[in-house]
Amino acid sequence: MVATPHVSVDVGGTFTDVVLTTDSDLVTAKVPSTADQSEGVLEGIRKACDRAGIAPDEVATFTHAMTVSVNALLERNGAETALVTTDGFRDVLEIGRQTRPALYDLDAERTPPLVPRRRRYGLDERATTKGIEMPVDPAEVDALAEELADAESIAVSLLHAYNDSENEAIVADRLRKALDVPVSVSHEVLPAFREYERTSTTVVDAYVRPAIDSYLGRLTERATEAGIPAPRVMQSNGGIADPETVRKRAVTTVLSGPAAGVVGAKASAERAVDGEAFDGVVTFDMGGTSSDVSLVRDGEIARTTDAEIDGLPIAMPMVDVNTVGSGGGSIAWVDAGGALRVGPESAGADPGPACYGSGGGKPTVTDANVVLGYIGADAALGGEVSLDVEAARDVLAELADEAGLDSAQEAAEGVYRVANANMTRAIRSVTIERGYDPREFGLVAFGGAGPMHATALAERLEMDRVIVPLAGGVLSAYGLLGADEQHDAMHTHRTLLDEADPSELEAIYDALTTEARADVTADEEPTIERIAELRYDGQSFELGVPVDEPLAIDEVRERFNAAHERAYGYRMDEPVELVALRVSARVEHDVPTTGYEGAPDANLGTRTAVFDGERHELPVFARSGVTPGTTIDGPAVLEDDESTVVVRPGWSGTVQPDGALVLEGGGR
Repeated sequence: MVATPHVSVDVGGTFTDVVLTTDSDLVTAKVPSTADQSEGVLEGIRKACDRAGIAPDEVATFTHAMTVSVNALLERNGAETALVTTDGFRDVLEIGRQTRPALYDLDAERTPPLVPRRRRYGLDERATTKGIEMPVDPAEVDALAEELADAESIAVSLLHAYNDSENEAIVADRLRKALDVPVSVSHEVLPAFREYERTSTTVVDAYVRPAIDSYLGRLTERATEAGIPAPRVMQSNGGIADPETVRKRAVTTVLSGPAAGVVGAKASAERAVDGEAFDGVVTFDMGGTSSDVSLVRDGEIARTTDAEIDGLPIAMPMVDVNTVGSGGGSIAWVDAGGALRVGPESAGADPGPACYGSGGGKPTVTDANVVLGYIGADAALGGEVSLDVEAARDVLAELADEAGLDSAQEAAEGVYRVANANMTRAIRSVTIERGYDPREFGLVAFGGAGPMHATALAERLEMDRVIVPLAGGVLSAYGLLGADEQHDAMHTHRTLLDEADPSELEAIYDALTTEARADVTADEEPTIERIAELRYDGQSFELGVPVDEPLAIDEVRERFNAAHERAYGYRMDEPVELVALRVSARVEHDVPTTGYEGAPDANLGTRTAVFDGERHELPVFARSGVTPGTTIDGPAVLEDDESTVVVRPGWSGTVQPDGALVLEGGGR
């Protein structure tokens, strides 16, 4: 019997990725994603177990990242949600910050709110920053409950409930007793000031909560029937939690998959460079429907509490990920001006790209890669999907006619370049636009399509190092294996820092620590991280800085000044305002290390591929067979079931002891 198997599963828009590890081995699997994601998850686990020669009921732990929440938001198929708020504030979702999505576009349209006006209700109550001014009338709440009888989910966000939650708690309690539907309450979801962001986050939680609850219920039931433990779920903050915790705060899962990928990329990069000093890495995850980029700097994953998903503010702690609609399944098209465009619409898993042979009739990035020779005719993606090269060539020939190009190859080159331009902009947004020089960073490429585009992107950005982990095609699933358990708690407390009472702040931190610890299920003692959100008096947005125990006001002020100077290039003499206190309770885990030896003969022959309009005859290698220490000179292609690595001319790569490929050259 194989010792202590651990399985992790990441669901993407096109494929579901599975990684199974034991004390000595790593097995991967990739299956098409299914409409009911739980079906594909169990199918992938069974496939990985078959490859490992074990039964599913031998699995010791099961960690999971999913796209249920973000799909519900992007596709607008979440619950019929009602919003209960303070009378006179029912339009806060539409008023927002009164900013235009495109300043000079007279036809620009804002993202419509998740809750239309007819399902938004006001209560005659009022809290201020000093406390309750007008108590809520329980009879009014009971009458409102009758109007909400047909709602599938309810969000409650009353004015200043972050400061005094008494009225909001009464409303939530009476609605929960009267109605058999989920009720998301702002002081439980996000006890923070800024009415728009707090209400939006609470509404998102209510909107996706029934879908998360139903999905995790089905998945847990199916896993139990197969003898597999209940899943531990990746949250947007990069930490895992048990299903019950996640079901109570569904909004924490909106970036579940991308967060897992960043965790895996960080661990893989640190292992590949073997302690070598460098500024950090840009993580680049290109899947079937989108590409996600993030930054790891000085060993720390970039996080934010100021994120948007499809124009919807979500003010929860999460890994700072920028997403663009350029994935392997992204559809290429010609706009009204005759320009070639790629995405954001995707062919998905069904019917998928034309080359899948499943009825897809629109050209995609994957079809372009097939026509350019980066993906071979005999490749079997995920070990499941055989390719139809002629179908790919036919749809690109049609695109060429529409775009006024001469051939399918020319159209394929155009699609490849446009997709790369989209992804380059995303990388610039997390580096150059934030004051970081991408040339000082490595690029960790993963996802089913990421390693195919990585060296081309690095050239555009003048980056000279690309790291492709061995499990790059399923790295989000791999990262799940080493994800920390993490729980966050926060409290809004606005005061000038010089006027703050250290003993009062310590009391708040103690309460937050107790709250965060309460959700920890691991046996180990969690590490506690204390954060203060600060800004200069008069500024609109904050920066978070770590706070030691015991708290020292002067030290906190200096840390903020240094953080502000690092972020914006200057510090000010203005008073510093404290806005909020945060605590994270984290139980740390390491991504497992497994042996890698390769095989005696990894050469699969040669094929023709196109680079910058020129045809090259290049060697093709089995990625899993290349032995440590081997050097691969470009142009070359390395293939496995989960992804393909394209090494452009001018690049060369060395296989590391753990199987990772470190590519250098081409950048500067």
